[in-house]
Amino acid sequence: MPKSEKRQITLQGIPAAPGICIGLAYLVGTNSKEVVRKYAVERGDITDECSRMRKAVKKAEKEISFLIKKMQEDSAQQAFILESHLAVLRDKMFFTFTMDTIKKKRVNAEWALKITVDRLTHNFNKIEDEYIRDRSSDIYHVAERVMRNLVGDEDKGIDTIHKRVILVAPDLSPAEASQIRVEWVQGFVTDRGGRTSHTGIVARNLQLPAVLGLGNATTQIRTEDVIIVDGIAGLVVVHPDESTLVEYSEAQARYENHLTQISKNSHQPATSLDGRTTDVSANIELLEEVVSVKDKGADGIGLYRTEFLYMNRRNLPTEEELYENYKDAVDLMEGKPVTIRTLDVAGEKVAKGLMAPHEDNPALGQRAIRFCMRHPGILRTQLRAILRAASHGKIRLLFPMISSVEEIIAVNQIVREVRKNLDSQGIEYGKDVETGIMIEIPSAAIIADMFAPHVDFFSIGTNDLIQYSLAVDRGNKNVAHLFQPLHPAVLRMVKRVSEIAKEGGIRMAMCGEMAADPLNIPLLMGMDFDEFSMNPQAVPVVKSVIRTLDHGQCRLLLEEALKLPTADEIADLIQGAYGDLVFQHPLFLSGDNQEQQEQTSNNHGE
Repeated sequence: MPKSEKRQITLQGIPAAPGICIGLAYLVGTNSKEVVRKYAVERGDITDECSRMRKAVKKAEKEISFLIKKMQEDSAQQAFILESHLAVLRDKMFFTFTMDTIKKKRVNAEWALKITVDRLTHNFNKIEDEYIRDRSSDIYHVAERVMRNLVGDEDKGIDTIHKRVILVAPDLSPAEASQIRVEWVQGFVTDRGGRTSHTGIVARNLQLPAVLGLGNATTQIRTEDVIIVDGIAGLVVVHPDESTLVEYSEAQARYENHLTQISKNSHQPATSLDGRTTDVSANIELLEEVVSVKDKGADGIGLYRTEFLYMNRRNLPTEEELYENYKDAVDLMEGKPVTIRTLDVAGEKVAKGLMAPHEDNPALGQRAIRFCMRHPGILRTQLRAILRAASHGKIRLLFPMISSVEEIIAVNQIVREVRKNLDSQGIEYGKDVETGIMIEIPSAAIIADMFAPHVDFFSIGTNDLIQYSLAVDRGNKNVAHLFQPLHPAVLRMVKRVSEIAKEGGIRMAMCGEMAADPLNIPLLMGMDFDEFSMNPQAVPVVKSVIRTLDHGQCRLLLEEALKLPTADEIADLIQGAYGDLVFQHPLFLSGDNQEQQEQTSNNHGE
């Protein structure tokens, strides 16, 4: 590529899907529907303005229904996402509020719709839970479709692209993402979204590099601009100079070559040099991700987050809906274990009719097992579906946010009652389902020995455990640098739990993203974990790292690390011992750009 005459700029976003791509930008979703003008509507014209809004919504419903029908054969899960968009269209907080705004404020439909979207997304952005917060993208996608109908814009469609490009957009809806053809689209760049947004999930499924949540990408980048997407470090380089192009071209080649090499053995066991085998499984949120799990050679599903089945719908999922979903997951995994986590969201985000009181700090409120124990009928329905699906394959049952022994005793009693009820009804179910708890609250880690008699396994959820232990919101850019998996307190806590598990004969797993970072693997290997679970793309990398390590030497390294007072010193210790092995892996190929990344703080997105 020719050297750009424009000044090189680097934007910092959220690394949503690993990989590096270099190419020409192609902007989508940035036409006139993004510019909304306000004008007054005469009292006598209010009815006509409401009629405009109603027709735009009806047209959007027909468009979405058509896409659902079209997509059901190829992607049932994405069709399900679009069904949630229909629910948004019909929601009174969306439709009725917009209509009321037209009448009360006497403004045009476009402006009333903008007020509604701003109000709803403002409320979503205050939510602590990252997964729920990212669902605000659904509102944007629905509103953009209605807005396009109001202003008469033509939807050109991503499926009309017939040249190699990198998509740049405010966000990508499930409908837009379904049109992507990987032979033409090299990667994604968006203003909004995060790792757990639909766009991020789609990017990882398609194995396309993606950087999301940039905030200002569509104002900084123009169609035909040369850009570099670094989905490992979360960087987008616009108008790269010649030296940057050379650097990233070499990094891209190394990345792809290394992935090719390690993927050849990804379906083989992860056995250390001294013969210890560790299961390397994958975390998923959608059933369609199972394809990626199998493709990457995962030894099972170590965490199936089931929240999506409850989101953006008027009614709770039925037992049959849940059963069919879990059964499909088990069938697709063909005998490999599937660990299903019970519902882990706050009640106010589940379905209509379950609106819980507002909580100032929902991360510490009535969520996960606390919500389920408050609504045991919801838990029982899910447990029945899980146990029934277990008759078709190996399922493990995982309970989130357990903080006291009383909770696990109460939960186990409900499981026994559900089993007894299934027996009385003569319904077939899995009789040997193992049950475990997430160790993600400091109290659970501290009294892990008291939990051991009541469970079959522990699964350490490092994302929340680190956040709660260090009092750090990793989504807050002002303190995110304090989120340190190698913090001595975190390591000591995890080490204690691993010792208790070993003493009690409890299976020990880690399902947080700490396990996806090759830098951490030598220390975690020294803690005798039975299983690591992570995003599917990291599985081949972690397996290849494990094969280069000696378990005994890792235990000695861990002893040294636990004596050090800072995360930086511990990282230096690992690098000194295993730098040549660990840092040659794909997740570190852009490590030379760290200094550049730190110098772009003024370009942070939302």
